[in-house]
Amino acid sequence: MSRFAILLGGDVVRTPRLDAKLAGARVIAADSGMRHAAPLGVVPELWVGDFDSVSQAEIARHGTVAREVFPPDKDQTDGELAIEAALARGASGLALVGAFGGRRADHAFLHMSVAIRLAERGVATMLTSGVEEGHPLLAGTEAHYDYAPGTLFSVLAFSALSGLSVEGAKWPLDNVEIAFGSSLTLSNEVAGRLRLSLDTGRAMLLAHPQPGKAD
Repeated sequence: MSRFAILLGGDVVRTPRLDAKLAGARVIAADSGMRHAAPLGVVPELWVGDFDSVSQAEIARHGTVAREVFPPDKDQTDGELAIEAALARGASGLALVGAFGGRRADHAFLHMSVAIRLAERGVATMLTSGVEEGHPLLAGTEAHYDYAPGTLFSVLAFSALSGLSVEGAKWPLDNVEIAFGSSLTLSNEVAGRLRLSLDTGRAMLLAHPQPGKAD
């Protein structure tokens, strides 16, 4: 399995969990996501984007990193271009680092949507800021997580959901229907071995793990 980490322009906090996600992964930076490379102790093999969010001084500091430059007027975000570059290099698993926060809420939404689409294509994809993690929940599957008891989590619905079950939580659910826009699946808490399953729909587990704990 070839794992890639994509450095995006959102928020990042270095934690032992994030270091574990990065260990052994190949790294590609998307435009301003390069600012996370030095604090995370990684050197990307490629830097892609239109470079409208970085200074010439920053470009010079990373002069040894190969760059792919695109025009500002394009149909894809810099993050999407970085993901495509990773897939072209044989990525079978992706960690989107810096997928949350930042100045653009629309980009964070796109990152979650793209992660779900990639997971449906068979590319294992997760999102992380170091203190917040997202995992696509695929219809017709069952997923297990080793988050510590007390970990806060939500299930974000990107459509109406049917057959959603949540076990190992303070507020479990058993084969329920969730209307699109419902807040029923927000702000839950891990109480044991967390297990989620879904019959139909698109959703994402969003968790706030305790630093240093593995999942």
